[in-house]
Amino acid sequence: MRTIFCSLFFTFLYLCGFSQGVDHWETVVYNDNLWRYQVGVNTPPPNWAQPNFDASAWAIGNGGFGYGDDDDNTQIANTLSVYIRHQFELIDTSVITFAILHADYDDAFVAYLNGVEIARSNIGTVGVAPSYNEPSSGLHEAGLYQGITPEPYTLSGQDLKNLIVEGTNTLAIQIHNESQTSTDLSSNFFWSVGITDSSMSYGETPDWFVSPFFETTLPLLIINTTQTNEIFDEPKVQAYMGIVDNGPGQTNSIFDDYNDYDGFIAIEIRGASSQLFDKKGYGFETQLEDGTNNNVELLGLPEENDWILHGPYTDKSLLRNVLAYHMGELTGRYTPRTRLCELFINDDYRGVYVLTERIKRDENRVDIANLKPEDIEGDELTGGYIVQIDRDDNSTNLDGWYSDYPDNKFFVFHVPNEDDIQPQQRAYIQGYFDEFESKMAAADYQSTYLGYLDIDSWIDYFLITEVGKHIDAYKLSFYMNKKKLSNGGKIHFGPLWDFNLAFGNFDFACPPEPEGWAFEWRGTCDNSHPFWVSKLTEIPEVSHQINCRWNELRDGPLSSGAMIDFIDEKVAEIGDAQERNFNRWPILGEYVWPNNFIGNTYAEEIGYLKFWLNQRLGWMDANMLGDCSLLNSVEPEVVEQSRVELFPNPATDELYVELAYAPSDEVELQLYNLLGQQMARYPLTTIISKIDLTLINTGLYVYRVTGEEGEIGHGLFMIE
Repeated sequence: MRTIFCSLFFTFLYLCGFSQGVDHWETVVYNDNLWRYQVGVNTPPPNWAQPNFDASAWAIGNGGFGYGDDDDNTQIANTLSVYIRHQFELIDTSVITFAILHADYDDAFVAYLNGVEIARSNIGTVGVAPSYNEPSSGLHEAGLYQGITPEPYTLSGQDLKNLIVEGTNTLAIQIHNESQTSTDLSSNFFWSVGITDSSMSYGETPDWFVSPFFETTLPLLIINTTQTNEIFDEPKVQAYMGIVDNGPGQTNSIFDDYNDYDGFIAIEIRGASSQLFDKKGYGFETQLEDGTNNNVELLGLPEENDWILHGPYTDKSLLRNVLAYHMGELTGRYTPRTRLCELFINDDYRGVYVLTERIKRDENRVDIANLKPEDIEGDELTGGYIVQIDRDDNSTNLDGWYSDYPDNKFFVFHVPNEDDIQPQQRAYIQGYFDEFESKMAAADYQSTYLGYLDIDSWIDYFLITEVGKHIDAYKLSFYMNKKKLSNGGKIHFGPLWDFNLAFGNFDFACPPEPEGWAFEWRGTCDNSHPFWVSKLTEIPEVSHQINCRWNELRDGPLSSGAMIDFIDEKVAEIGDAQERNFNRWPILGEYVWPNNFIGNTYAEEIGYLKFWLNQRLGWMDANMLGDCSLLNSVEPEVVEQSRVELFPNPATDELYVELAYAPSDEVELQLYNLLGQQMARYPLTTIISKIDLTLINTGLYVYRVTGEEGEIGHGLFMIE
């Protein structure tokens, strides 16, 4: 566990006293200074960290003691521990009000300033010096050699004043490994001070150093974990979050009161491929102290408790998700709302982030019915679902199901999720999508598709997806939701999600240039799209509607000028925060998977985004599908009221039969064996009827649903 003395940094700014502003920062101790060191073959004398200890018998070498990671200035033999000391001079302590120890280590350390413990991580109990042969509490990989900023540990106010002296001071650190046989050990430490006047007495700070004492026009999110320094990809860990937001055009700093949120959260790392990046994304829930949900507004976004902190990394414009979601919002469809901000976690500046609404059911998010565990029949069963086409993360069918049709896409239960969805609900929504796909695979799909889909939502989803032309289009994070029969009962497409690898920001599989349709990739460069995406889009009536809708959007909110203006507005909103972000993550001019374009400056990255978008919009204008003037000349034959759904299929003891409308007294289900013999008849008295199959033998059966005007539907189903 990590320990910072005088409590957490952004708390002690108040408790320990802040009276004078920092004029600038200088570094007093560098990792590669000459240090005295002793490999841990025994425990050194108790006063080894004191200024008056005679370390002349210890070896001397440039800091960065260790082995195995190519970050070692002084190579040492494999060991469980090493002790290091460096003495330095301070000239005028009256102008030093803050200090930061930056620690890059593998796997644990305890640091002492003039004999007093000031920081430790991943070993033992505060105040108890670990023995030379005590291993770390767990693994901790050094990050500096990977481009990751060392962890900051801070002191200020009277606590700092009580420790430092004018003249000679001593920084002593013991570094511990996870085991004697570990393949690596790292120890790179820096000590920097905040100075209140313009005097220059020490050295320049490292390139990666970011002063925490800046003013920004972006809101500040300040998060400190309460029980562990690590944040994991499940389970969530408890933390405390404060948000400073003084309003549009006003500056925000860590010295301001928390005026937007001031309370507990539970936080975890999120994402798939993005977890490989140094700059992580996070999901968090706002909570009360007892861990229960705390529905609140954050930065003006409607009340909820589930939130995402998206950390743009491979997207060096910092804006691709913000731009795509803005376009989605302009269509009038719900798309996650966003707010740009800057983030600190455990005193560590993490850069520019995008606070984003998590996709979930809510009247202010995906506005569908609240499907409760007891909703297992009737109209209540038929709506309140959010599913997504994505990876099968669990490699089981517990969290979703595989399509029976090419290319066997995986449908994930999002709402309700795999833990909450009931067997009847699982069977219903899978059965509904199975039936939709079976209809799209049939020869007469052009006359049946409208019975299952809200086509207007598909058109808007398709158009914004195609504007972004992202490599994951239609195959990952592809969200759909279904409403109750009493509310139309159809599949609606969206919300849009995850456009990091959009707007020309990928370099593999398919062409990233502004020209060409993403929906046509299936069968050429990418075989991962559901088979029905292209079939649905190319139905003449649908393509003509797409053409009309595109013209409407381009003549209004999606004009090229409006889109470029939006990007410029967001760049102005970010201001100099982008400089801090790229000081923290120095990736400008560097390839980060899967960049197609590598700009040397932020302005070049923004220029590329605007150029690509302008070219894309122009290409779509010139090559848009369909012909709006022909919209009313194609009259599709829609057979919407004849739909019958049986689920689950195969069934065991129970079968549900869903009709598209409330039945009359004469509607019934008839079961026949394969010899044509009628085996049973059941009256269907509600939209969804439950049938008891316990008296029917296992096997394959033919069903017919009939009404007063004849047959409503027929097909095959299995009893297991």
